[in-house]
Amino acid sequence: MGSLASPVMLTVAPEVVAAMVAHASACYPEEMCGLLSGRGDEIAVFHPCRNTTRSGRVFEIHPLDYQRAEDAADDAGDELLAVVHSHTHTEPYPSPTDVGVAGQLGPAMRWVIVGLKREAPEVRNYRIDDGVISEEPLVVTSIR
Repeated sequence: MGSLASPVMLTVAPEVVAAMVAHASACYPEEMCGLLSGRGDEIAVFHPCRNTTRSGRVFEIHPLDYQRAEDAADDAGDELLAVVHSHTHTEPYPSPTDVGVAGQLGPAMRWVIVGLKREAPEVRNYRIDDGVISEEPLVVTSIR
């Protein structure tokens, strides 16, 4: 009998999660956005970015912020691994808009969403490949 492959998981440093949630709270009622960098499946750095739409329903990462995050990741020997944003009024699940943008970035980029709909923020991780959304475990633990 064959064995099932273990699910891929994303490991995130606790200070990264704290920074994402703090940025999401500071940007509320607008959606916050940013990028996450690290190596392999380990996220070590949160790069807060400006949401050029200034909207509570959609986000667009400022191009200069994207470039700064990409440069900082390169300088550290890391790579950009995930887009992060908040959902201020809906579940922390990729919207049709998120799926459309994911198609432009490719399936290797993860989608981390900070949900602010409830009293306690919820942080979830997804892959979006050719319009198909798959949730992956997100484990918060010390890295490096």
